[in-house]
Amino acid sequence: MRDKFLSWGIVLVIATWVVALLIRAHYWIPILLSAIYALGVYNAYQSKHAILRNFPVLGYLRYFFESISPEMQQYFIERETDGKPFPRNQRSAVYRRAKNLSDTVAFGTQLEVNHRKYEGIKHSIYAKSPSEELPRVWVGGEQCTQPYHASLFNISAMSFGALSDRAQISLNRGAKKGNFYHNTGEGGISPYHLEGGDLCWQIGTGYFGCRDEEGKFNPELFTKYSNLPNVKMVEIKLSQGAKPGHGGVLPGVKNTPEIAKIRHVTPGMTVISPPSHSAFSNAAGLLNFVQQLRELSGGKPVGFKLCIGDTKEFEDICVQMNVLKIYPDFITVDGAEGGTGAAPPEFSDGVGMPLEPALIFVNRTLNSYNLRDKLRVIASGKVLTSLDILRAVAMGADMCNNARGFMFSLGCIQALRCNTNNCPTGVATQDKMLIKGLDVTDKSERVYHFHKNTLHTCNELIAAAGRSSYEEVDASMFMRGDEFDHLADLYFPDILGNVKQKARF
Repeated sequence: MRDKFLSWGIVLVIATWVVALLIRAHYWIPILLSAIYALGVYNAYQSKHAILRNFPVLGYLRYFFESISPEMQQYFIERETDGKPFPRNQRSAVYRRAKNLSDTVAFGTQLEVNHRKYEGIKHSIYAKSPSEELPRVWVGGEQCTQPYHASLFNISAMSFGALSDRAQISLNRGAKKGNFYHNTGEGGISPYHLEGGDLCWQIGTGYFGCRDEEGKFNPELFTKYSNLPNVKMVEIKLSQGAKPGHGGVLPGVKNTPEIAKIRHVTPGMTVISPPSHSAFSNAAGLLNFVQQLRELSGGKPVGFKLCIGDTKEFEDICVQMNVLKIYPDFITVDGAEGGTGAAPPEFSDGVGMPLEPALIFVNRTLNSYNLRDKLRVIASGKVLTSLDILRAVAMGADMCNNARGFMFSLGCIQALRCNTNNCPTGVATQDKMLIKGLDVTDKSERVYHFHKNTLHTCNELIAAAGRSSYEEVDASMFMRGDEFDHLADLYFPDILGNVKQKARF
């Protein structure tokens, strides 16, 4: 193709110029063809892209279709139960609940209910009427002087920088109206977090918002911001599901002067948080840091967030709790399937423990060290639907956080461009033109309705199971496909039995 383009292209260009000169009209055609041919010549002799070198000009079609492949997949290929990380039917449910529309579906389920991966709730023939009161949980142990009455379902950590200013304002206003908390993410407290909603201030390894010039923890700055009335809880981020063991990443294109000022970093540079904290290096240091932050914040609930990796390290933290008599007020367990930010694919796909086994491990470990009643466990990691919330509660969680569901409520279409600054809905970008498309008044209402309607469905589900409260939610409520995967074998004779018997001889 390369040789044919170069040889036949020059012939076509010369021929069009001859014809144009003879008839003295339509010079734009040979000019356009000359420009295309010049581009093709450049493609043929450049050395960076093999596709363009072998297929001059035509190679651009490949890059174009690759750039719109997520949209092509969603619009023309995906079925209702397809799509990663969230299928279309789950995204649609969020959109309908956020818009306060009916979330019913017609003509029955599209799931493979006889598949071993199927999960469902065992309903009761003595179902109860669902409660209209949305569930809440007290957070704050015996060492906390300002306990917080939190919602069962809250906004997980997403920084200003990762999300736009209008997205943060919408989330915070929605949290204020729905009376649930909004986790700031590790990027510090921005003005857009201070719209009246409750905050859980996340302190990451970069100590953004409370760091000195060397990037170390600054107690004075922490005291200043942690005592804001909006801040109800403080969360120390040890690791996150998207990239456990890897520092957070803020691409340089998103690091505007405003964001840099809030984080106390240099604008325009890609900001990579350290993989671990400089304020401590072992379990005892972590717990002493918890106690220090609790004292500096005036006794507010302080906990830590982690994705489980080396289980011995978590056991060591539990041992040190009993030795030092210092207990965090909560532990947020993030699953390896969670995460909204930029991460190397190997970390997203191959590092960390998924939420389900992590929750089970954390609860069993806390119980074995007689610590479970001293703190709350928060589940975070693809906890999107009401069924997800109840499953997490059944596995031992007291509360749940979710990020991507609330992004959907803001209008996110799962374009998978969060790390490029090209989010088409203005949610995960700092591009002013794209951000203008996000209407704060409308989106804050959608955040509120998504939260309310999701928890209302939770109430309906536990009532359908014959339970009266969330304290009664446990694993016995649930059934899984692998429990009855071979049930048919009990009812249908094995008509090939004789064949199998003869085959042995």
